[in-house]
Amino acid sequence: MKPINGPFTHIIVGAGSAGCVLANRLSAKSRNKVLLVEAGSWDKNFWLKLPVGYFRSINNPSVSRHFATTPSEGTTGRSIDWPRGKVIGGSSSINGLIFIRGQKETFDEWAELGNWGWSSADVLPHFRRLESFTGPPSQYHGSHGELQVSQLRNNHPHCDAWLRAARQLGLTHNDDFNGATTLGVGAYHLSIGRRWRSSAANAFLKPALTRSNLTVITNVLVEKIVISGRQAKGIRFRHNNETMEIMANQEVILSAGAIQSPQLLQLSGIGPGSLLKKLEIPVIVNRPGVGGNLQDHYQMRTIVRMKEKRSLNNQIRNPFSLVLMGLNWAIRGRGALTVGAGQVGGGARTEYAPSARPDIQFNVMPLSVDRPGDPLHHYPGFTSAVWQCHPESRGRVDIVSKDPNADPRIYPNYLDTELDQKTIIAGIKMLRNIYQQDEFRHLWDIEMVPGPDVKTDGEILDSAQSGGGTVYHCTGTCRMGVDDNAVVSPDLKVRGVDGLRVVDASVMPLITSANTNASTYMIAEKAADMILSAS
Repeated sequence: MKPINGPFTHIIVGAGSAGCVLANRLSAKSRNKVLLVEAGSWDKNFWLKLPVGYFRSINNPSVSRHFATTPSEGTTGRSIDWPRGKVIGGSSSINGLIFIRGQKETFDEWAELGNWGWSSADVLPHFRRLESFTGPPSQYHGSHGELQVSQLRNNHPHCDAWLRAARQLGLTHNDDFNGATTLGVGAYHLSIGRRWRSSAANAFLKPALTRSNLTVITNVLVEKIVISGRQAKGIRFRHNNETMEIMANQEVILSAGAIQSPQLLQLSGIGPGSLLKKLEIPVIVNRPGVGGNLQDHYQMRTIVRMKEKRSLNNQIRNPFSLVLMGLNWAIRGRGALTVGAGQVGGGARTEYAPSARPDIQFNVMPLSVDRPGDPLHHYPGFTSAVWQCHPESRGRVDIVSKDPNADPRIYPNYLDTELDQKTIIAGIKMLRNIYQQDEFRHLWDIEMVPGPDVKTDGEILDSAQSGGGTVYHCTGTCRMGVDDNAVVSPDLKVRGVDGLRVVDASVMPLITSANTNASTYMIAEKAADMILSAS
């Protein structure tokens, strides 16, 4: 580690997807002196490199911090586990690799809410700048960026059959969900290079480590932002059992994610005044919106048992198949070791869709498991899951004490509205209809989840509430906007405090329709431009 010689021009809290991009872009200007602090350690674990390794990493406490949501009615009193990356690269080092931006209409809605500069046309150049896409050239893709993005490299006959069945039901084919539309079914893009995961750490941070004006400190617990009057001055943190303060001449930037960015703001006196007073934290800015507007995609899986033992459930238990998988990956960079959390899927409209764009997204895998990180089922399983693209339900994140080690209380409020309930029911019905199409029906014999006894809408909803869970897309808790309750302005500056920004998925006013990692990269890319142009 480089000596901690401050002060710095910029201090970035969190070396995840956004923080690594910011560290790269800001340190590219020699006039800047950048400090990046991370709660976890360096990404040295082999399973963080291998694409399919997320099955092991996501539940590994050495690289993943797990938060538990508050039990709620929408999950039949269950607490849902939310793992977040606690390692250099953050959640981009442990996620399921799916690289999808989401519907362009969502970004247009961001702009319509008063967030100038965030329309789909505005953000497209930032998406393109960070990406190196190995597929066909396209006006929607970049080819010179640092982040490697690949087309699917593991073809499976059961996934192909599912796609044919979905088209038989009437869904259209889509060969690029990062193109003109997310409507239709097809294969997903993944953030992998020739063989290895392309994480924020590998793509953005490590190439910048040779710069003398960039310092990275790991295993840091940030306690609070140091604020004088209404000016952010630096951070207070613990490192090697020592409490330290380091100052920033220009800005402190929170990139700690949708759980811990609002947590740090509240610990620093920026948040709901009533909550802060209750915890005896001096109120610097009474901002009830800090921690509010929490959004996530709630997913329900359906699983069928296949007649032939061609599921990955069976293949990983066959030593000969494992050898072939390893050789296919090592020689060609293809096969089962390159799979992400979804191979194929797509977007569709239910009868409850409020507009012409998809209101549900599918995620399909030729395997089955209770949850990522658990052993695969012993029967030949096949999974297709659904989530609602634009949930109405909103939750909160609030601290419970002054202790920065204490987990905040998370109220996700899943399936809290009638529209959300009807949409998930309709999505499960659509998946069941796809299974019944001629192209797929002959391949399976038993529906394992939710099961043949689940028939009525009420029973389907009960199964979703008792068996569904997160897709790890928590967003929105430091919402950008121009109204009084917005936490940050469209330039991502914290309202009411100078020298402080939030740059991560927490600033999304509306959750993107799909996986959120690609859009988090974009937010950081755009933020870097705004920060550099202002300095």
